[in-house]
Amino acid sequence: MAHGMRTDAHTPYLDEGRAWRDTAARYALLPLRVFLGVTFVYAGVDKLTDSAFMHASGSGSIGDLMRAVRDSSAIPAMVDLALKNPVGFGYAIALGELAVGIGTLVGLLSRLAALGGALISMSLWLTVSWASSPYYYGNDLAYLMAWLPLVLAGAPVFSLDAAIRSRRGNRSGADW
Repeated sequence: MAHGMRTDAHTPYLDEGRAWRDTAARYALLPLRVFLGVTFVYAGVDKLTDSAFMHASGSGSIGDLMRAVRDSSAIPAMVDLALKNPVGFGYAIALGELAVGIGTLVGLLSRLAALGGALISMSLWLTVSWASSPYYYGNDLAYLMAWLPLVLAGAPVFSLDAAIRSRRGNRSGADW
C-alpha cells in the first residue's frame, strides 16, 4: 500500500466526520435566525405596547427620541422625514419589526424578511445609534451585520420556505 492511502476500514470514520460537518453547516444559521426573529418580534411588540412610545412628544416618545438624535445622525434628512409623522413612523418601524421577526422565525420569504431586518437595522444605525462612540457601543450596526448571512442563505431548515421547496420538488418529480 502506498504511503498516505487509507484502507476501507477507515472509510466509516471519514464518512461520520463528513456527515457531522455537513449537518453542522446545514444548521449553523439556525441559532442566529431564532435570536434575530425573537428579538425583532419582541422589539415590535414592545413598541406597540409601550404607552409612552407611540406619541409625537413626551418622555419616552418616538418623537422626542427622533428630535434628540437628529443633529448627531448620519442622515438628518431621514430623521426629518420621520419627524413629519413620528407616530406613523413609530408604527411603521414596530410593524416592520414584527413582520421581519415572524417571517424569520417561521422561515417564510426568509431572504426578504432578512433584507427587511437589515434595512431596519441600517436605518436605526444611520440615525439613532450613529453617534455611539466607540462604534461598537451601538448595537444597530451589529444587527445589520447579523442579518447579512440570512439575506444570503435564507432559511434552509425548519422553515416554510424549505417545506414549500420540498413540496414543489416532490410535485415536479412526480411528473417524470
